Amino acid sequence: MNTTPKRKRSSGATVTTVQVAEAAGVSVATVSRFLTGVTRVSEAKREAIEAAIAQLDFKPNLLAASLKRGRSMTIGVLTQDVNSPFFTETVLGVEAALDGSGYEPLITSVHWNPKEEAERIRRLIARRVDGVIVLSGRLAEPALRRLAQQVPIVATGRQFKTSASPLRGLRLDNEAGGYLATRHLLELGHRQIAHIEGWPGTCDAAERLAGYRRALQEFGVDFDPHLVTSGNFSESGGLLAMNRLLDSGRSFTAVFAANDQTAYGARLALYRRGVRVPEDLALVGFDDLPASLYTTPPLTTVRQPMFEVGKLAAQTLLQLIEGGPAQPQMPTLSLMVRETTSRLR
Repeated sequence: MNTTPKRKRSSGATVTTVQVAEAAGVSVATVSRFLTGVTRVSEAKREAIEAAIAQLDFKPNLLAASLKRGRSMTIGVLTQDVNSPFFTETVLGVEAALDGSGYEPLITSVHWNPKEEAERIRRLIARRVDGVIVLSGRLAEPALRRLAQQVPIVATGRQFKTSASPLRGLRLDNEAGGYLATRHLLELGHRQIAHIEGWPGTCDAAERLAGYRRALQEFGVDFDPHLVTSGNFSESGGLLAMNRLLDSGRSFTAVFAANDQTAYGARLALYRRGVRVPEDLALVGFDDLPASLYTTPPLTTVRQPMFEVGKLAAQTLLQLIEGGPAQPQMPTLSLMVRETTSRLR
């Protein structure tokens, strides 16, 4: 028996998956599953394959693999605002899930415009992407279903009536999040609570408003529509919305902002007016963006794990592409109590 270790092949030699499988002592199918990353292999087999790849200096031919499988090995990712830290966290999660799978993301952004969303998805399909991830958005379900007849689509912030087609929605419980934020303020003794909502007509904004109203009702507080104004999920929108609330003459002691970026803008408006947070007015956000730990003071907010949602969206899409089951379990929301809220004085 020859016990001489195999020499590492020169970089000019072509190494095949068959040779990798032989060296690792596994099947070619197992090597393929490992390279695509769509399905997992055992820890022992993974270590054996990685050792064989290093020994043989194997470099997978992604172009040949994609041609053989009839795929481009690209995933379209549609964000609403590429500059938003909210979407940045989600995209990072998508990239983490695709790492090692052989698939590469192709990222494009729109600005909450349904016509533009549809056009960008059509462009991605024209580039022969194998699937599309839509991060939030306003495109109606029927339009998404028609587009999903061409490639699988996973949309975050949405929930669809049926999962019969290759279209999946991943929606966190925004209503519960709005309820958590408002109940926290109510438990601190606040009864006059304003709400700066997100884009009108979007699911996230409507559900967070519904959670706000449910908490008020539970505590016997009448809903005042004059204490609700739109901030369109942006810092500038939050600043303008807070100025409108302050100029309205309505009395309020706390504000629930529909997201952290809105809360940042609202906080700036309060600073410019000499309103202290939380001594004069309590403030709660929604998202728990990384910067919320470092605002002055640190922001109380509802945490939604967007990195994990991005990973889940990519994993779900890969399962749809492979024709497997895709029934993701969504993570839950939690309240992060920091220094922008205090008991009513």
